[in-house]
Amino acid sequence: MPSAHPSSSASSTAAPSAPALAVIDLSRADDPADRADFLKQLHAAARDTGFLYLTGHGITEAETTRILELTRAFFALPEADRLAVSNLNSPHFRGYTRIGHELTGGASDWRDQLDVGAERPAPVLGPQDPAYLWLEGPNQWPAALPELREAVLGWQERLAGVAHRLLQELLASIGAPSDFFDAAFADRPHLHTKLIRYPGSAPSGADQGVGAHKDYGFLTLLLQDSVGGLQVVRDGGYVDIEPRPGAFVVNLGELLEIATEGYLRATDHRVVSPPGSVERFSVPFFYNPRLDAVVETVPGDYLRSAPGVAHDASNPLHAEYGRNELKGWVRAHPAVARRWHPELVSA
Repeated sequence: MPSAHPSSSASSTAAPSAPALAVIDLSRADDPADRADFLKQLHAAARDTGFLYLTGHGITEAETTRILELTRAFFALPEADRLAVSNLNSPHFRGYTRIGHELTGGASDWRDQLDVGAERPAPVLGPQDPAYLWLEGPNQWPAALPELREAVLGWQERLAGVAHRLLQELLASIGAPSDFFDAAFADRPHLHTKLIRYPGSAPSGADQGVGAHKDYGFLTLLLQDSVGGLQVVRDGGYVDIEPRPGAFVVNLGELLEIATEGYLRATDHRVVSPPGSVERFSVPFFYNPRLDAVVETVPGDYLRSAPGVAHDASNPLHAEYGRNELKGWVRAHPAVARRWHPELVSA
């Protein structure tokens, strides 16, 4: 987390007609005539910004429309129906988080959300098992919206396929073996989807929809509605990342930065609350390996130009993915951690 946040009034320096991020068409990877240029553009976006717009991904407009419709439908449910699937009920940090009850950088985020992961049975852990295995388990689904389960789990599988292809192309773009991480994602990848509502401005006047942070995994694919608010650090300040029809916003996480010794970038970003009573809806998907996967350095000549990983004493990074993931959940949802895993919460 950065120690200070620039003013939320920061806006993009790009001309209105120019995208703030590179637009990468994934379908060009299959065209022999375009492939070299595609890899060059992907390499530059991942190296220089750590963010990009992704098109040509094969996800249809009907699919994106449906998942956003169901997201709005979930948040339109009576509060009692949403609280019935509160994440306070889940030792796996799954379920609904009320507005203001998630923390980023120690401050409350003005949003509410439903957290969903891969649908798996609760683990039976012994005293020697790593605590991060609690991050696997069953989801909670609202009884009043039964169609949500199939839709979100199907969406998760669809995006996992896109993310896996993109990860392979990212590796190819830096001259590394494209299958280097395949084993780490085999069998039990740690998939995670959030359905999020930003309900407008907080009564206090604070504009932290979600505070500045870096994602701590591998890849994030974000579906936004038409309401803006996402901002990314560039050239020492924040720029607005406007919604782009048909495109996902993709960003790289800290584990890719670790795996490439700082060559690829995980970049600070935040969401500024929409004005007044305007609501913003988004659906980020996080593509990460098995919890017990240990991230090794990706081989390649690019390492000659790798600057090394920037170390932050307040945010220690771990090569074992599950430790990074659990650290994030405990910080963001201390009430859940205190209820189910008090031994993980600092006094």
